[in-house]
Amino acid sequence: MTREPIIIVNNLVKKFGHFVANDHLTFEVFRGEIFGFLGANGAGKTTAIRILCGLSFPTSGEVNIAGYDIYRQRDLIKKNIGYMSQKFSLYEDLTVKENIHFYAGIYGIGITEIKKRTQQLLEELELKNVENKLIKELPLGWRQKLAFSVAIFHNPRIVFLDEPTGGVDPVTRRRFWELIYGAAEKGITIFVTTHYMDEAEYCHRVSIMDQGRIEALDKPDKLKTRYNAGNMDEVFLQIARKTKIG
Repeated sequence: MTREPIIIVNNLVKKFGHFVANDHLTFEVFRGEIFGFLGANGAGKTTAIRILCGLSFPTSGEVNIAGYDIYRQRDLIKKNIGYMSQKFSLYEDLTVKENIHFYAGIYGIGITEIKKRTQQLLEELELKNVENKLIKELPLGWRQKLAFSVAIFHNPRIVFLDEPTGGVDPVTRRRFWELIYGAAEKGITIFVTTHYMDEAEYCHRVSIMDQGRIEALDKPDKLKTRYNAGNMDEVFLQIARKTKIG
């Protein structure tokens, strides 16, 4: 992993009226890093991700994504990122091949290149035999693999994964993380949210949000040492209790 910052956030504030969803967030994410963005429901994660993806403006603060300014260059940001949510972002009434072609077209990839890379992807994912099946007919694990591969089909510099493993079994989750590692090794930065604290152990670094603020940010092992915890679940609970008491 290269220590080259590709996401730079400085004093990010997002308000909705008098409610502060993001309270002076400051952090960096590096090229090829797997960065875990953790927090309970309502902590402000989704609001922050929408801003980082260029879908919403901050109330104040500085945000730079892949070298582009969030206020002036949102279109360029969108071209340099990929996105996958828990809902997989695929059209269930389209076939496997149709979904790939549809998203590749949105990303601006040429027809000849789309055809070539589609065949390569189908072979890599071992989905060649089901390329003409509707997405809704595929097992959940297959849909998940395809959705991630489609999100990075255009070789983005960053991919945002918003609770991508929700609702799948532990074995399928582990296999999905193998795809994440493979993408990171190619230099793609992975920005992932998850409710599974065991997945936090797979990240290079994690931040833990509570009530709109980042309460902790470091490598999982260092956080466990700091909080004298046996696992990341214990770290998370200690932070949640501390902020409630405070």
